[in-house]
Amino acid sequence: MSIFEYNGSALVAMVGKNCFAIASDRRLGVQLQTIATDFQRISKIHDRVFLGLSGLATDAQTLYQRLVFRHKLYQLREERDMKPETFANLVSALLYEKRFGPYFCQPVIAGLGDEDKPFICTMDSIGAKELAKDFVVAGTASEFLYGA
Repeated sequence: MSIFEYNGSALVAMVGKNCFAIASDRRLGVQLQTIATDFQRISKIHDRVFLGLSGLATDAQTLYQRLVFRHKLYQLREERDMKPETFANLVSALLYEKRFGPYFCQPVIAGLGDEDKPFICTMDSIGAKELAKDFVVAGTASEFLYGA
C-alpha cells in the first residue's frame, strides 16, 4: 500500500462558463477504519482561489499552514491577493523544494483569474503541474472519478 492511500481521499474540480466547482469527500480513515466523517480537504485561500489537498492528512495540514503563511506574506508585500496561476506556481515551488522528503499530498487548485476566467490544476507530490481545460481529479478514488 502506498502512503498516499493511507488516509484515502477523492477530489474533483471542474470549470464552466466564468465559474468553477471543487468538491471532495469528508471521510478521514486509516485504511478501512473510519476515524472522522467531517474532515475538511478543501480550503479557501481567498475569495477567488480554493485549494484541495488529498493524501496523507498530517502532510496536508502542514502544507496548508505553510501556504497560508506564504499567501499572507504576499498580501503584505504586494497589497493584493494572488491570482490562481501565481498561487499554483507557489504550491509547485513549495512542493519541489521538499522533493527529497516530499509532502505526501496531491493538491488541486481552482480559482477565477482576470475577467472571471476559470483556472484549475493539479500536481503530484513534487510539484509537477497538470493544467486542464475541463476537469481534474486527485486522490485514491481518481479512477472512479474518471469513470473507469
